[in-house]
Amino acid sequence: MPVAHEERILILAPRGRDAAVIGQVLAGTGTPAQACPDLTGWLDGLRAGAGAALVTEEALEGDLTDLFAWLDAQPAWSDFPFIVLATRQAARRSERASQRLARLANVVLLERPVNAETLVSAAASALRARRRQYQAREHLLERERAQAQLRLANEDLERRVAERTREVETAHETLAFALDAAGMASWDLDDRTGAARRSPRFDAVFGYGEAGPHWDRESLIAHVVEEDRDIAERAFAATRETGTLDLECRIRRADGQVRWIALRGRVRDEGDTATRIAGILMDRTDQRSTEEALRQAQKMEAIGQLTGGVAHDFNNLLTVIVGGLDMMLRRPEQVERVKRLAEAAMGAARRGEQLTQQLLAFSRRQMLRPQTLNPNRLLLDFKPLAERAAGGAVALAFDLDPAIDPIRIDPAQFEAAVLNLVVNARDAMEGRDGPARIAVTSRNIHLGTSAVADKGVPPGPYVTVSVTDTGSGIPSDALPRVFEPFFTTKEVGKGTGLGLSQVYGFTRSANGFARIESEVGRGTTVSLCFPRSTDPAGEELGTGPVSAIPLRRAGAGETVLLVEDDEPVLAMAVESLEELRYRVVVARNAAEALEHLRGVERIDILFSDVVMPGGMNGSQLAVEAQRLRPGIKVLLTSGYVANLDEGQVIGRGELPVLSKPYRRDELARSLRLVLGGERR
Repeated sequence: MPVAHEERILILAPRGRDAAVIGQVLAGTGTPAQACPDLTGWLDGLRAGAGAALVTEEALEGDLTDLFAWLDAQPAWSDFPFIVLATRQAARRSERASQRLARLANVVLLERPVNAETLVSAAASALRARRRQYQAREHLLERERAQAQLRLANEDLERRVAERTREVETAHETLAFALDAAGMASWDLDDRTGAARRSPRFDAVFGYGEAGPHWDRESLIAHVVEEDRDIAERAFAATRETGTLDLECRIRRADGQVRWIALRGRVRDEGDTATRIAGILMDRTDQRSTEEALRQAQKMEAIGQLTGGVAHDFNNLLTVIVGGLDMMLRRPEQVERVKRLAEAAMGAARRGEQLTQQLLAFSRRQMLRPQTLNPNRLLLDFKPLAERAAGGAVALAFDLDPAIDPIRIDPAQFEAAVLNLVVNARDAMEGRDGPARIAVTSRNIHLGTSAVADKGVPPGPYVTVSVTDTGSGIPSDALPRVFEPFFTTKEVGKGTGLGLSQVYGFTRSANGFARIESEVGRGTTVSLCFPRSTDPAGEELGTGPVSAIPLRRAGAGETVLLVEDDEPVLAMAVESLEELRYRVVVARNAAEALEHLRGVERIDILFSDVVMPGGMNGSQLAVEAQRLRPGIKVLLTSGYVANLDEGQVIGRGELPVLSKPYRRDELARSLRLVLGGERR
């Protein structure tokens, strides 16, 4: 509707010049007005739009049905204003005339004659009233528009909520289906309210055909077998700090079966209190059985490979020994021939001893003499031997960090490990074009949790000693197996496959680990990582030859308490000691040895095996012997340490140890070092 129509006044004064005069008066004040020729034209103008209507009373004498219909059809905001010019009457209006005026509702009645000011004032008032109605109309329209927008927004929100609800339901169904397909159950425990929600499989895992009992933390732990209950309680208690639950334990089902389960969950915090834990439950029984069967199969395969390699190498050595002894027994009178065969047999036996030591190093059953040392000192002392092992065609470089931290290791085992790596590096560069170079480096490093996640060691400061070559490299498919015993990438006859196994076992015994990086055609780096020692470095004990120490025979009456449970070894030891002119007191276990020690007979030195039956090993016997006889000398001997945690470091590194097998001269030198003196 045009704005001009809404501001105009429609005039219906069909008699005389009233319409023209009224129009002139209103036009003089700037009020838009339009005269209508008759009632029909006037009604059409009202329908088209107007601000007010000015009508003479006599013009309302006709049929006003259409006018009243238009008034009844007005919107709620509209109360159209009428100015009616009435003729002064001496008597009251007729009832019909009064009803017509009342039917118009919003009427200003002016009796004629009307002066111009009154007419203009009435017109202005009617237009102001109409404008206020227009404002109400705009407010109503604005409200309607807002309501329409709100309705549309609500409809859109309802649609989106419905879509999201369908998505959530679909996701929930998919998750439930996926969890069930994976053999998992979902669960949710609320400690504050005691409410528990779980999927049906949760109850099924615990052996309940239908809904199980009321679940809370206590009832869940009550299903855990007695032996694992502490583990479960600690796992739940740890959630306060970690925010997660990671528990694997055994439960007793409702039908009495014992099953393995895994609970994984996350804490949901509300305020400052952890009130809810939600997660998944898995029945791990079948998986653990499969894993155990796989471990057993892998163990048997490893044992088969190990025993096969041991049998192969030892049969070769025994062929030399047995064959040589057989020929010596057949012709003992041929002295030169017997001597040559005996030397060959002794060499084979020494190679067997080395093979045994390598196997013990891999299994971490070798005896260690740990010391807190500066590894750079060891490497520099070891450099001439490493250069001889590398050969003249190989450039050997040492790049050592001068601020290296001390580490606690067995120096002899450390030198053997580095020598193995240097020899392997040299072999990897044989026949290759270009410069052959080996680099030995030492560095201080700090390893985070992710770096040691699969190493079985804690994060923290470490010292790494690396040997890098420019050789042929190792194929990626062989890298995971390089530390396995008897696995080798060398040609047949050029390696036992025990060098890296020995390195691996030594680093593990020193609470460290070994790692290898290699690229075919570019070379290999093997790193030995040892935890930094908090103790200050001491003076390194030399590991060089002791052949310069003269053979020591017993002094007058010097007595050895020999403790050995193996009869052939005992007989050999007695004969060797007596040949060295020692008096020998024999004991076959710790109990017999203690009886002698409690006696009064002379005993100058205790010479005992470490691994013995009867509940007391040689190291423990040595401690008891020094308590019973303060100042008594002790020499231990062993070729194998049965208990990794308790017996690996003999006497905490304070007692001398003679490794089996040993010769008479080695026994004599060890006794000389322990007893001291220069008598022969």
